Amino acid sequence: MPSHIPLPLTNITILGAGAWGTALAIALAERHQVVLWGRDAELVRDSAARRENFRYLPGILLPDTLDVSADFDHAVAHAAVNGLLIAAAPVAGLRSLMERLKPYAPANIIWLCKGFEEKTRMLPHQVVRDVLGDFIPAGTLSGPSFAQEVARGLPCALTIATKSHDLRDAVVRTIHGGNIRVYSSEDLVGVEVGGAVKNILAIAAGIADGLGLGHNARAALITRGLTEITRLGIALGGRPETFMGLAGMGDLILTCAGDLSRNRQVGLGLAQGKPLAAIVAELGHVAEGVRCAQTVRTLAHERGINMPITDAVAGVLFDGDPVSQIVARLLARDPREESA
Repeated sequence: MPSHIPLPLTNITILGAGAWGTALAIALAERHQVVLWGRDAELVRDSAARRENFRYLPGILLPDTLDVSADFDHAVAHAAVNGLLIAAAPVAGLRSLMERLKPYAPANIIWLCKGFEEKTRMLPHQVVRDVLGDFIPAGTLSGPSFAQEVARGLPCALTIATKSHDLRDAVVRTIHGGNIRVYSSEDLVGVEVGGAVKNILAIAAGIADGLGLGHNARAALITRGLTEITRLGIALGGRPETFMGLAGMGDLILTCAGDLSRNRQVGLGLAQGKPLAAIVAELGHVAEGVRCAQTVRTLAHERGINMPITDAVAGVLFDGDPVSQIVARLLARDPREESA
């Protein structure tokens, strides 16, 4: 059966002018007609005038072909024909963005955020479905990708996860190219769980590095962290093989070990004794692992899933536990089979 979605999609609108939305807009503007919309009109005007998103990606020029706009109607209309909407809002802003989009009856939409909605404990695809229904081809674009590197044109590999074969093929044909390689999956749950939980584990890795515990400890945290992702992901309906791929192991390694990781920076700051509020303020970006830790801990407890690293991170963030207690609690656990 022929696809109902043109291949490739030529008119792309990215809704969200943060670091990742801007980086993807820069990368795609070389090959497509791209509109980058931001809700902060002052930031958008400044970015358009400077040809630089000084707040989120300082020092990286915006291509002349990239249309930077604060006009929501214009941005959505751009993707109405042969187009793709890319939601680049954080999880906390995804529902309100979908509510704003609903009257426009969007045709195709994917999102970039990683995490769980705090109050509902929904994954992003559940939030989108809750607002827009099941009738719009939709999916998530995820994987190991630092915005600064994508904006500079360095190579990366991503995964598009969607139940729509037409949208999957269209996104691959549209985004795959240049220095971006795109793989595909039908496992929305697995891809989104991997993207959410790895941020919590990156905070743990940052704490361990900040305490000077060494590379051995980091390797152990990453490996046992992957086990925690897999446990929760399978319990929520994800496929085991997903967690060994880009959205699981790949994103986990990058976020735990890379110095550009915001969540790792949170852990490093906590290890130095800085208050959480001060760390987040210094970052100037959203660190999704902070919001996500409490939600994932609650989900794990409700379902009887053993996630000791996640539990320890949430204890530091929300219960006032000292960072040294992460190490003590993990080392004090009884020995067990590695696969347990």
